[in-house]
Amino acid sequence: MTIGIALSPFALDATDNAVDAAVTLGEEVAAAGLSSLWFGQTFTSDAIALATVVGRAVPELEVGTSAVPITARHPLLIAGQAQTAQAATHGRFTLGLGLGAKSFAESAFGGSFDRPITRLREFLTALRTVLHTGAVDFHGETLTAAPPLPAAVAGARPPVPVLVAAMGPQVLRATGELADGTLPFLVGPKALAQHIVAPITAAAERAGRPSPRITVLVPGVVTADVDAARAAATAQTAFYDDIPSYVRIIELSGESRAADLVVIGAEETIVARVEEYFAAGATDVVFSQTDLTTPEDQRRTWQVLGELRRSRAN
Repeated sequence: MTIGIALSPFALDATDNAVDAAVTLGEEVAAAGLSSLWFGQTFTSDAIALATVVGRAVPELEVGTSAVPITARHPLLIAGQAQTAQAATHGRFTLGLGLGAKSFAESAFGGSFDRPITRLREFLTALRTVLHTGAVDFHGETLTAAPPLPAAVAGARPPVPVLVAAMGPQVLRATGELADGTLPFLVGPKALAQHIVAPITAAAERAGRPSPRITVLVPGVVTADVDAARAAATAQTAFYDDIPSYVRIIELSGESRAADLVVIGAEETIVARVEEYFAAGATDVVFSQTDLTTPEDQRRTWQVLGELRRSRAN
């Protein structure tokens, strides 16, 4: 069981140099005693590239993406990036993928979001074949992956683990059968146990695969200024209130909006919530939105989580 941090690309974009800032923050996360650092993907800095640079510079950390949308991307290109990251970090990279939001897929890239489950299954099948064998000859309904040359990257061992931001039943089924685990976000502990852990574990068992990794992303911050944090949380998470998959999982968590799942308050509040997620079946807890209030609150949040991680390791 590990505890990590996810960095917002918007926060990195607000600095003088996003890559330099990511390395500096990575060093601070490692110094706080945390075990992993994850990078989100928008339309600016490349999450896999950031993970590569930070993982190379900060050898104490596992690095990963949370998550790269497969929309407008090809499994061969992602495989090359991921294997390069794995070689650069000497086996400390985890690839997090997602379907992405329908509105982004159709407006930003001009493509279609038709048959997303079929595309996910085909994407994962081709990708994992490359990651595990260095070659692939896949001809599906939504994509073809048949490189005429080898596709392995020297030093990319062990094979890159692949997690999928899965929350709906069909996506969870595909993830359990074809990936190494999931990256759920904005899900409460009870809903995590019942609607994420149970179905994905069952799917993995049916497919004869190992128990999946459950890396749950939890937004939250240690702060005395609860009102300011709640207002910032409402603004930052409002986007998810209009995405059907998130609406469903938020309701299953017993809440009416995404902001209600942000953990805000004293140190003991955050620690108790982390323990609830582990008890619900999480293998890893990764805190996001730790920058809701002040830099001091953010660093204190990292320290509290680092202390909890060390205490659990003893």
